[in-house]
Amino acid sequence: MDGIVDKETMERIAELFKGFADPTRVHILSLLQQQELCVTDIAEKVAISQSAISHQLRILKQMHLIKYRREGKNILYSLADDHVRTILEMGLEHVLE
Repeated sequence: MDGIVDKETMERIAELFKGFADPTRVHILSLLQQQELCVTDIAEKVAISQSAISHQLRILKQMHLIKYRREGKNILYSLADDHVRTILEMGLEHVLE
């Protein structure tokens, strides 16, 4: 980035980082960094209700941070792309400095 960014792009960047502004969402993203998971598995690992997980997943989908696919009756969630993985890794590296 060369330092000159239009207002719309700045707003989109700020919106992207809102997705990482909640510890539960970061926890979900870190789990999905390892493997695809369904709502039940995520709820068990994060130790909150399935409805709360579904709410957070909806936000993450709206922000294009995760994607999903249907497998039979299950919906499996994963990171949207390698950019999300990189942001998580860089965030961890930065806070551990």
